[in-house]
Amino acid sequence: MANLAFKNTETTMKEKLMIYQVLPRLYGNKKGANVPAGTLKENGCGKMNDFTSEELNRIRDFGFTHIWYTGLLEHATMTDYSAYGIARDHSDIVKGRAGSPYAIKDYYDIDPDLAVRPEQRMQEFEALLKRTHKAGLKLVMDFVPNHVARQYHSDARPAGVRDLGEDDDTTKAFSPENNFYYIQGQTLHTDFCDHPTASAPYREYPAKATGNDRFDAYPSKNDWYETVKLNYGIDYCGGRVCHFSPVPNTWEKMTAILLFWAAKGVDAFRCDMAEMVPCEFWHYAIAKVKEQFKNVVFIAEVYNPGEYRRYIHEGGFDYLYDKVGLYDALRAVVCRQASSACITGCWQQTDDIHEHMLNFLENHDEQRIASDFFAGDAERALPALVVSACMNTNPFMVYAGQELGERGMDVEGFSGRDGRTTIFDYWCVKSMQQLAAGMQHFMPEEKKLYTYYRKVVRLCNDSSAIREGLFYDLMHANYDHTCSFDPGCHYAFIRKCKRETLFIVANFSDVEAHIGVRIPANAFEYLSLRGGLHSAIDLLSGETQTIEFKADHHTFVTVPANGAIILKA
Repeated sequence: MANLAFKNTETTMKEKLMIYQVLPRLYGNKKGANVPAGTLKENGCGKMNDFTSEELNRIRDFGFTHIWYTGLLEHATMTDYSAYGIARDHSDIVKGRAGSPYAIKDYYDIDPDLAVRPEQRMQEFEALLKRTHKAGLKLVMDFVPNHVARQYHSDARPAGVRDLGEDDDTTKAFSPENNFYYIQGQTLHTDFCDHPTASAPYREYPAKATGNDRFDAYPSKNDWYETVKLNYGIDYCGGRVCHFSPVPNTWEKMTAILLFWAAKGVDAFRCDMAEMVPCEFWHYAIAKVKEQFKNVVFIAEVYNPGEYRRYIHEGGFDYLYDKVGLYDALRAVVCRQASSACITGCWQQTDDIHEHMLNFLENHDEQRIASDFFAGDAERALPALVVSACMNTNPFMVYAGQELGERGMDVEGFSGRDGRTTIFDYWCVKSMQQLAAGMQHFMPEEKKLYTYYRKVVRLCNDSSAIREGLFYDLMHANYDHTCSFDPGCHYAFIRKCKRETLFIVANFSDVEAHIGVRIPANAFEYLSLRGGLHSAIDLLSGETQTIEFKADHHTFVTVPANGAIILKA
């Protein structure tokens, strides 16, 4: 099985994408009132201007190459911005006081919550884009293609652009030229909604299909009831027949939106629920964008492994979430629900497309590592951090607050206490307050975690072996439990690029490990390893260990509990 132990990831020198996800609504908010389900006035809101040049330089210095500003586009909200020409949203179809950043109300506009002066929100965004680029970072923006807010209306669209649904024939349940699906003869039912701010129930006739593919008029509170499904030419109620020629109207309108933001200088799009939109659309739209903006990057949220290769090779995506794979496996290992040996199977499943997989341990959809619903302690995931960030040349992402051990255990409002940081409410998050205050104000445990994350993130591009080197999985040679190596909680691999060799061992246990890791002869041949004694420095701790590389023999190391070593030999 030696052929399963390694893969060729050595390429010409390139930058490893390191993405920092931030929710501007939360990131810069320092008000701190934190009234559950509080209003904008009560709880405050972060602004684009909170991302100062100094703050962006800090993020770049941390080692990130890209910053994903989550929730930039104007979305439905309970806050009244009618004074700025923005129609009010009915409270029955808004989740939380602030509203979901994935219930887009105007694809051509910036959310007014994020502007110091709402009437100048586009100018403030353009200034943010300029500051981001000046700091050496690239800007990632959400593109939400599958669904929109129920009261979608673009008042900022360019002259001559027809609005979504403006020309729909609402007497047809489906038409390739319609932008929405209509439930004929039925009114939308939102009986479960009970918002005292509403003077009358929300009325929608005929009802439109709900965003999570509900083609009836009775969504529940667990559905994406605040959104409506966009029509890309698939007749879901007529045998799922595809009508892709001529090009559906929705394809053209959504491609124009991508081109609008790419022309402003947006570097990458994180495409929400991309697999709910036909792959044929992505092939069309991505090609159109890259004809004019060849360096724009497309990242897909796709959860079906059976669709991965199609969305890469046919759709044209640069990167896909590695959620149903490495994330799920590492979470299970961290929580002591699975053996660390299962990590090998994860990379083998995507070996042919490994360079396209985006790794992460947290994002806005997932529970915080330090929450009671995950590990309960951020430090327990440090070996997972090293494995996820360092085992490949593909991108890695960190969610703001992760580097300080944010617990996500607040009861903010709509979300409730679920181990996640709310995307629906106005709130002031402790870890983000700490980030704004600066390292000198960190608690000792926060400073320790922050420093560890920074070392790992920086190393991903500082080390040629991690950035562009070869990978060799050592697990197949260490299943026999000799020399205290336990494949249930230890994971070992080598990264190699030219003269740089990194020997990496992760320890997913609560006790320090004194172990021997067997390095097979095949690894020496494939990696051109130099045998003998080496004085190796651990790039994480700075400590030096003397190790011996010898074919089919054990290399003895000490690995901290819930930690890892990255020995540069």
